[in-house]
Amino acid sequence: MDKSTDVVQAIARLTPFYCHESCGQCTPCREGSRWLDLRMAHFVKGDASVTAIDQILEITKEMKGHTICALADAAAWPVQGLIRHFRPELESQLQGAKIGSHVHSNAKYRPEPTIATA
Repeated sequence: MDKSTDVVQAIARLTPFYCHESCGQCTPCREGSRWLDLRMAHFVKGDASVTAIDQILEITKEMKGHTICALADAAAWPVQGLIRHFRPELESQLQGAKIGSHVHSNAKYRPEPTIATA
């Protein structure tokens, strides 16, 4: 990765993996990984609000340490790192999308349609 990489899109490419790999036994992992996948898709498309950043951070906190295995922790860490280290870029990307400027992402990413949208 170099400076031209869209970090939001890069992290969003990880979330479907964790969603797919969840066995579904633990609710925080099963539901949390699906919500991370959905919310990251909204971030990539630019149709999320800045307040959604805090919502997704809260989801990751509820996932960590509340499951049988470490998959939920592993799913939460990339998103937490994105917010911890790149929050200003994420906020400016979302605010720019709201006023009509171009979101710097060419993602072809779509979450599975089986989850309810917020």
